[in-house]
Amino acid sequence: MKVSIGTPPVDIYGTADTGSNLVWTQCLPCDACFKQIHPMFDSKKSSTYRKISCQSEECRILLDEATCSPQNICNYKTGYATGLSKGVWSKEKVTINSTSGQAVSFDIAFGCAHNTGGFHYEGHATGTIGLGAGPLSFVSQIGSKRFSYCLVPYGTDPSITGKISFGNGSEVVGDGVVSTPYVGGDQYYLTLEGISVGDTYVPFNSSGKVSKGNICMDSGSPPLTLPPDFYDRLVVEVKKQISIDPIKNDTLLGTRLCYRTEITNENGPILTVHFEGADVELKPIQTFNRPVKEYEYYCFAITNIANTKLDFKDGAGLYGSNVQANFLIGYDLETKMVSFKPTDCTKL
Repeated sequence: MKVSIGTPPVDIYGTADTGSNLVWTQCLPCDACFKQIHPMFDSKKSSTYRKISCQSEECRILLDEATCSPQNICNYKTGYATGLSKGVWSKEKVTINSTSGQAVSFDIAFGCAHNTGGFHYEGHATGTIGLGAGPLSFVSQIGSKRFSYCLVPYGTDPSITGKISFGNGSEVVGDGVVSTPYVGGDQYYLTLEGISVGDTYVPFNSSGKVSKGNICMDSGSPPLTLPPDFYDRLVVEVKKQISIDPIKNDTLLGTRLCYRTEITNENGPILTVHFEGADVELKPIQTFNRPVKEYEYYCFAITNIANTKLDFKDGAGLYGSNVQANFLIGYDLETKMVSFKPTDCTKL
């Protein structure tokens, strides 16, 4: 998502990430950094840029992600499944458009990253915009109690963009809206009871009991990622309901469920995700994709947490961006609810 920072304003593009809280962008000079298409932020050219001191409240809230430099400047370091970001914890003016037609500005604390080892962002990204529920997230810092977004499906023409909005008027309302409560301090953990494949219900736990907050809404991670036992039972049922033979013994694919024929709404099952009090229907376009452009392989886009680097969330699943596409998804930090409304996000 694009926001402008500094005076004069410069556009930065952060991965809109509900699974994390900090806002950061790569800044000059950048030592070990990923390539970015857009110009890198140069704090020297902004009249509103400030470094944050170690004594300030904004540095204290960072807790174990902060260190103090000999010059008494607050440095930050934050880790992700895919890499880390470290640099100077800073204060800057952020500007976004508003429905009034006037741009609105906020002062926020953010990371000026001088090292982003391990990240392989491609395309537009210059950093991350954390949309979690913690005090340092973009949402909290602009004083918004609610926000919503609509992601376009994987593989959509890049000139077609989704929408994200904050504050009053961003509520998800109308026909077809379902809502479910979230738990968790600075993230959004929903309760997943099971998934139906066509008409066959597959429970999250064989015992039928589920613990609250067993799946994290994570727009910064592409797949829907599930614990091994649940994933295995789900795949068995998906295979049963697709009459085509899956690809076998392909070293490139490992244990992934893939087909040589495109899985469409005609030949693939609808998956209904049963959250507490909310059923979300996923069409094959959301649950199958073509992972490698060079090959006519169509693979199940739901993955097993044991096969990823993401097994750090206490065995909780991740509800990633692939399955969030084509829903207007709203977060209400006052009522602690997440809402879903089926929407063609390319038409907003």
